[in-house]
Amino acid sequence: MTFQTVLENHIKKAVLELFSAELPVVEFQATRKEFSGDITVVIFGMLRYVKGNPQIIGEKIGTYLQTEMNDVKAFNVIKGFLNLEIEDSYYISFLNSIKNNSRFGFIDSDIHNAVMVEYSSPNTNKPLHLGHIRNNLLGYSVAEILRASGKKVYKTQIINDRGIHICKSMLAWQRFGNGETPESTGLKGDKLVGNYYVKFDQVYKQEIENLIAQGKTEEEAKKEAPILLEAQQMLQKWEAGDAETVALWETMNQWVYNGFEVTYKKLGVDFDSYYYESQTYLLGKEFVAEGLESGIFYEKEDGSVWCDLTPDGLDEKIVLRSDGTAVYMTQDIGTAIQRIKDHPDVGGMVYTVGNEQDYHFKVLFLILKKLGFEWAKNLFHLSYGMVDLPSGKMKSREGTVVDADDLIEEMAITAGEISEELGKLEGYSQDEKRQLYKTIGLGALKYYILKVDPKKRILFDPKESIDFQGNTGPFIQYTYARIQSILRKADINQNFNENDITLHEKEKELLKQLELFPEVIQNAALQYSPALVANYIYDLVKAFNTFYQNVSILGADSENEKAFRVQLSHTVGNTIKNACKLLGIEVPERM
Repeated sequence: MTFQTVLENHIKKAVLELFSAELPVVEFQATRKEFSGDITVVIFGMLRYVKGNPQIIGEKIGTYLQTEMNDVKAFNVIKGFLNLEIEDSYYISFLNSIKNNSRFGFIDSDIHNAVMVEYSSPNTNKPLHLGHIRNNLLGYSVAEILRASGKKVYKTQIINDRGIHICKSMLAWQRFGNGETPESTGLKGDKLVGNYYVKFDQVYKQEIENLIAQGKTEEEAKKEAPILLEAQQMLQKWEAGDAETVALWETMNQWVYNGFEVTYKKLGVDFDSYYYESQTYLLGKEFVAEGLESGIFYEKEDGSVWCDLTPDGLDEKIVLRSDGTAVYMTQDIGTAIQRIKDHPDVGGMVYTVGNEQDYHFKVLFLILKKLGFEWAKNLFHLSYGMVDLPSGKMKSREGTVVDADDLIEEMAITAGEISEELGKLEGYSQDEKRQLYKTIGLGALKYYILKVDPKKRILFDPKESIDFQGNTGPFIQYTYARIQSILRKADINQNFNENDITLHEKEKELLKQLELFPEVIQNAALQYSPALVANYIYDLVKAFNTFYQNVSILGADSENEKAFRVQLSHTVGNTIKNACKLLGIEVPERM
């Protein structure tokens, strides 16, 4: 139980005893720097339950707390804000209680409280790009945060491995590939297949121009281009189970899967299960039939099936075409239900999908609720904004995307150039340097993306992200490495005497920041926001650097003081490492 929780309980008790009122919640905030105190209680929020002058209310509660709680040293009330000063002994004892806890802030998983997090979910006609990077980093980090908060977590993805877009790559390879393979070209399989997706688009555009020159309208030309008609025929063959078409589809998809795995490994993300659209696109029809029977859905004259969501402020949504084929909504309904069948302990799901699908997920979640699934109330769309580059928007079919592998490589190169300029790597072997550049580059990329609220659009500048000062990954990594350098020179197993420590102001600030970590994890889990963890790490690192600049650690006045400061540094280092782990960021021992 945190000190704030204990304090809240005492404040509720005080209000009940002093004013005969029940307070549902207590609002806290950090004490402003111009006032003395460590934590501030906002009195104004109580006035709907407690009538009276906020100054007098604050003074009465302050007096009560000082009498009832040994850890409350003093208080002052300024304009309706009760500022509480906490005894040094509380913070010193707090450090002693967590200094050997390598999992401080983390809660063991509740095996009965599982959640599934979906992310990545790429198409098998192109390699992963910068947009996929944000998706993967967000989904992976949210999964790790949920696990740290006490949930059992399954990481999954659904791979879009069927449809006309897949056939476009297949047809272009058939026509122009001359039997090329990843082995014969030396290309990753996803890149090879992606090249043929671009090739299809080039040929398609040329054929449209030719048809327009022959007198067709643009709309007619787009529909009648021979290469598109052939791709549509190939899709029909695939759906009919044509052996040759299915064999080519399996071969090229496997090339792509092999390529994806390389990228996932570089990026440091993983999955517990995979779902494939080719296996799920027929799911959901049985539930449409059930919904028809129960009146949740209705049939139009042409035989198509719809769900009327206008009473819920949405529109009418088709769930089955007139020819009996499924739409995306149908298979998403079926896939969600299938996942619960496969993992009966799952009580909720998080879908990491861009904000262009906001409406789709509102409809999906509402339909699942109407179908009577209890777990549907625990579905969440982790909606995120696009990632732009200074050069502009990306388009896959035109081959203007920023390839994920290329970006990861570029980040390592940029990290190397900046590190060499700063001259911080004396005594490193070339292999050690290369590994460090990868760690710094990837850390910079992940932190830059994850420190931003998921809903916001990002303008990503690789060079700006690799800065050893400011709110960046490398600054955090460098601080961690600095702490490890201090610890290598000290005896970190040395204990300290709690009764013989007087806290420096900067030590107290650092301990107050440390104490927030468990609450930050819980809030980040509730809000599905890695940004809360990222910005917490930055605040912790800033507090440590201020402490480091103002207080001598190894040159402390006494051995007891030195032991205390070494243990404080050690605990801060562990917390930085654990918090970074929640973002998928590695921290180097030396920089």
